[in-house]
Amino acid sequence: MQQIQKTQNKTPDLVLTQSIQKPQNKTFDLVLTAILIALVFIATFINIKLPIMAKGGLVHLGTAMLFTIAILFGPKKGAIAGAVGMGLFDIFGGWLIWAPITIVARFLQGFIVGKIAFMNGLKGTSMVMNIAAAVASVPVMLAVYYIGEVILYSNWIAPLASMPGDLLQNAIGLAIAIPLCAILKKTPYFRNM
Repeated sequence: MQQIQKTQNKTPDLVLTQSIQKPQNKTFDLVLTAILIALVFIATFINIKLPIMAKGGLVHLGTAMLFTIAILFGPKKGAIAGAVGMGLFDIFGGWLIWAPITIVARFLQGFIVGKIAFMNGLKGTSMVMNIAAAVASVPVMLAVYYIGEVILYSNWIAPLASMPGDLLQNAIGLAIAIPLCAILKKTPYFRNM
């Protein structure tokens, strides 16, 4: 009889413990994702408007932050932070018409970088794979922006003018993100992931 009571008493504690831990993990994940979105959003405000582009265009640090997040946290967080962070920048930064294009382009870019960086259990630890991941994501980003601009301008030639700026933005992002990730991967938080 005592043995049955002990078993019955342990079960509610076990269920209670499991139900308390799950929301904390989901809450932490939600807060972390919100912080990563905010980092991309803020980094995108650090920008230079390119005078060479007739229709406008920016070189900003949002791409560096997208690369960094995707390499450190993987494809899901990279995609969400890139899409929402830069999409919000377009909405609040005066580029509203670009928001849908940006959301698609940066979602795909963040996902590709994270997916390649985390391939075969690497979890963003291989500098060569991280560089390859960022480089592989650029043509996809360029293609989405190109198609979006073709739709916006009803012109197949005009969108080509923004490609040099997009390439510069990605090159700067890569030059910042790779060394930053190498440093951050040595911290206890990322070593224990």
